[in-house]
Amino acid sequence: MARQRDLLVNFERMWREMDELLGEPFGEQWMRAPRAQSGFSPRVDVYYCGEEPRAVVKAELAGVDMNSVSLEVSGRELVITGERALQETEGRVYQQVEIEAGPFRRVVELGAEVVAERARASYEDGILRVELPLAGQVTRHVPIETD
Repeated sequence: MARQRDLLVNFERMWREMDELLGEPFGEQWMRAPRAQSGFSPRVDVYYCGEEPRAVVKAELAGVDMNSVSLEVSGRELVITGERALQETEGRVYQQVEIEAGPFRRVVELGAEVVAERARASYEDGILRVELPLAGQVTRHVPIETD
């Protein structure tokens, strides 16, 4: 019985140290959904393809209301902003939380200038797809002068 009590005392001390380290009661943080206020950064794929060369950006946005999403193109950047709504957490004790929520802003650096006016976007099965036609010629053959 004494051994069990020592184990509990050590556990309580560890709990207090975690409270001090994290700046808030560790138990309260564990009961809530983590990162509920910090937002997230959606994962993206970027590739180039097509007879008319274009950049394609695919962003994983499952569960995001497309009315909250905004796209901006400037030079070689695509900026995706929006918000995934927080789920109701009251009365729940989470064992595991991996679906991130909150506001997001993702800046995607493109490898070439694009024609912003001709960009198109679609959303299907949780994936936002943005097609951006490339400006000008992507590659140029450079002749080598000889004497």
